[in-house]
Amino acid sequence: MHGLGDVRFFDLTAPLYDRVMPPANGEALAAGLDHATRPIDRLLDVGGGSGRAAAALAGPEIAVVDASLGMLARARDDRELSGVAGDAGRLPFRDEMVDAVTIVDAFHHLPDQEAAIREAARVLAPGGALVLREFDPEHPLGRVLVAAEHAIGMASRFRTPADLARAFDDAGLDPRIVDRGFGYTVAGVKREE
Repeated sequence: MHGLGDVRFFDLTAPLYDRVMPPANGEALAAGLDHATRPIDRLLDVGGGSGRAAAALAGPEIAVVDASLGMLARARDDRELSGVAGDAGRLPFRDEMVDAVTIVDAFHHLPDQEAAIREAARVLAPGGALVLREFDPEHPLGRVLVAAEHAIGMASRFRTPADLARAFDDAGLDPRIVDRGFGYTVAGVKREE
């Protein structure tokens, strides 16, 4: 109903998004990034929308990548972040260009999740980390969220932490489930070649 990856929904709600969403869990993101075996100087926040997750991180140079131009405008204008319009399944960056990739509360909206994981692995330098923060569809609150998003016409596809860990492994990332619950974190470190 809302278009590829629910982009139209986010374009429409961009002006209100940060007013209704809680801040990103910076501690969980930092715990995931701690698994990287290289210094993190450059980070891509894929599906980063308004920069809500980037605002919870300190230190690296961060570029927000999102398909919603309305959300990217918020990241640029409100948070003065670098923003790049792009598809998570075809990232407009060179191989091994960044030290970390985050995808926070957005993965379930991506139409080709396997391509997004492969692309994140491609742009990561060896020892870099992909940190994904999502909602567990098997948690009681997760079941409510799944039903709510489908009720408003979103094409969301939620996955369990174990399922994501397997997908990370298949993409050449050493997976770790960092935390569990309604919101959970999985990190994957790009294997050295």
